[in-house]
Amino acid sequence: MAKTPQPHGKLYVVRHGQSAGNVLRDHAEAHGEELIALNNRDADTPLSPLGKAQADALGEWLAALPDRVRPDTILSSPFVRAHETAAILAKKLGITETAIEIDERLREKEFGILDRYTRKGIENKYPELAAQRSMVGKFYFRPPGGESWCDVILRLRSVIDGIRLTKPDCRVVVVGHQVIVNCFRYLLENMREDDILAIDAEGDFPNCGYAEYDVQKGPPVTFTLRHGRFVPPTLEAVDVTTESDVPAGPR
Repeated sequence: MAKTPQPHGKLYVVRHGQSAGNVLRDHAEAHGEELIALNNRDADTPLSPLGKAQADALGEWLAALPDRVRPDTILSSPFVRAHETAAILAKKLGITETAIEIDERLREKEFGILDRYTRKGIENKYPELAAQRSMVGKFYFRPPGGESWCDVILRLRSVIDGIRLTKPDCRVVVVGHQVIVNCFRYLLENMREDDILAIDAEGDFPNCGYAEYDVQKGPPVTFTLRHGRFVPPTLEAVDVTTESDVPAGPR
């Protein structure tokens, strides 16, 4: 029997640690409020204290991996909560913070005019958009001024192409957001709309959890799934959270 070849590279697609916005969103939803009491831009929302502890726990786990699979490259969304997560991971991994590659294509999905509204707020203020989303589905629904999942997938295609071309033998960590993780999975695993929406329906992706892939240089460069939703044991010792990202508009 032929042995499975050792991977040339690795890819870990990470969701950022719990953010202060996640906490505020939960409060707003629990109290039936229409708006999330966030006083800064979504892009500027930092990690919560728990989110920092989660990133620290993930960093410890990754740093303890064997050399052949331990990350040596970090790409990050420019949003503060993602970059803070990436910086904590970099410190644990012995990577300088200046070596983190900030990539705007990894930013959170744009929610447009639905930014900061809870589901109740959307239904009350924009009932026609709530009805449209229900009919079209979250994969294709694009709120005014915002993005659909398809829009996010389009910008991520070039990120993956860049990894194929320039980093096939690197051990890459991508730090992004919940929709980013799901859309990476959609692309790398050749999914259809129903496939990724079924995974999304299982529940929110854990903060500081990750999807893991083996990378073979080929040609062609291929990505083979190892874990779709991995939660490091070190993270379970801190606390595992799965809140939706802020804003709470339709992901």
